Amino acid sequence: RHSKEVEINYSSVKNSSNGTPETEAPNSIVALLPSPESKALVEHHVIKLAATTAEPGECEGGMLDRVKQAAWRMIQQMNLKTIFAPSTIAAIVGFIVGLVPVIRRLLIGERAPLHVIQDSALLLGDGSIPSVTLVMGGNLLKGLRRSEVQKSLIVGIVIARYVALPVIGTVIVKSAINLGLVPKDPLYQFVLLLQFAVPPAMNIGTITQLFGAGENECSIIMLWTYALASVALTFWSTFFMWLVA
Repeated sequence: RHSKEVEINYSSVKNSSNGTPETEAPNSIVALLPSPESKALVEHHVIKLAATTAEPGECEGGMLDRVKQAAWRMIQQMNLKTIFAPSTIAAIVGFIVGLVPVIRRLLIGERAPLHVIQDSALLLGDGSIPSVTLVMGGNLLKGLRRSEVQKSLIVGIVIARYVALPVIGTVIVKSAINLGLVPKDPLYQFVLLLQFAVPPAMNIGTITQLFGAGENECSIIMLWTYALASVALTFWSTFFMWLVA
């Protein structure tokens, strides 16, 4: 032992006749604190034990397993059917079909073995366009009948959508062009700029109806943004074409 041995006289503590313990003898030695050498030795053994029980690979593997479990629990709690609209699912499936050569050769083309599936998908896709238009028209009509949103809020949204966002997009795209991040193709630049001036997506109304929250407010906002879209989109399209020319 590196610490000093301590002798304690345990026999000095005895029960008296009345049940109260007697005081310790004067020559009893009080326990001393461990020396710095013993502390260093204990810390060395603790570090060595931790190094032998926890390998670096095991720690990384445990962390990775915990992240996977947390992600899986999050996926199970989410309602994917509510989050993804049918048009979004169709776009993802079409992207996968076009990306995988084997599936593309089976489905796409006049001589493809499963060409009938492509024809059926095209038929359903042609019918989805008027259906989405009817849904948007119903949302706009609902927003026309009610006015639960303050006028200042509507004005702020319109200004942010058709004034602030196109200006910010123009600065971002021009900066990317000057830095060489975007190719010098006028059509490509025009499409990038045009994305900042289009009205809100029609799927927003579908998502609010699926969740059952903010339907009336969304209808009113969609009404005014689409009512002003013809003027704003014409102006910004002309400006963007002049900018990339």
